[in-house]
Amino acid sequence: MWKKMLEIPHKAVGRAMEHLGTLKNDERGLSGVVVAILLILVAVLAIVLIWGFLSGWLQELWEQITSGASTIS
Repeated sequence: MWKKMLEIPHKAVGRAMEHLGTLKNDERGLSGVVVAILLILVAVLAIVLIWGFLSGWLQELWEQITSGASTIS
């Protein structure tokens, strides 16, 4: 009984090592083009978010500047 119980982990490790070899040789994954497109998408989304946060502040600042232009002599 003990012998069979001790064989189970050894068999499991052996099978895992067999599958590890196939996983190491698996060359599927994201191509460079897909990664580049994802990076561009993240950059554009970051710019949109930053512009969304700053647009109200910039509009208010511009109104203060243009309203104060009439007082310049």
